[in-house]
Amino acid sequence: MAAATLIALGEIVNTHATHGELRVRLFNPASTALTAGARVVLRRGTQELERRIVGVRPHKRLLLLTLEACDSMSAAEALVGCEVCVSEDDLPPASPDELYHYQLLGMTVVTTAGAEIGVVTEVLALGSNDVCVVRADEREHLIPLIADVVRHIDRADKRLVIDPLPGLLDV
Repeated sequence: MAAATLIALGEIVNTHATHGELRVRLFNPASTALTAGARVVLRRGTQELERRIVGVRPHKRLLLLTLEACDSMSAAEALVGCEVCVSEDDLPPASPDELYHYQLLGMTVVTTAGAEIGVVTEVLALGSNDVCVVRADEREHLIPLIADVVRHIDRADKRLVIDPLPGLLDV
């Protein structure tokens, strides 16, 4: 893929069976962005390898991927540990009230009173709702992405404005 921004959707965590199938842990388990025929980039550090998805199927809490030119156990083993990425341009557009997890990374989190809490370093996809991991110095806060807490997301200024529930920011 050319100079487009790559978005990591998951990580190859193991092989499956003996015919080159790969076990992928999606960072957002609800994602449907990986489909047969799609092009992906397998990234490990600075190394990138482009492949086409031949097959996709769910398996327990993982996704099983079959990729072109990966038809043996040894070929699959060589890919364990790679991130599975797509071009940002290939993602379906988010609706005006939605964001992709990667768009939250690096956002500054502030309260409605103006206190700066920290920066979003990770987004966790949990069963009931997603949660932002917000870090500042040695402090870490888990901020649920729910309407009772999130008041405004400013994409342009990369700011997430929250009205913390009682106890949410206690150390």
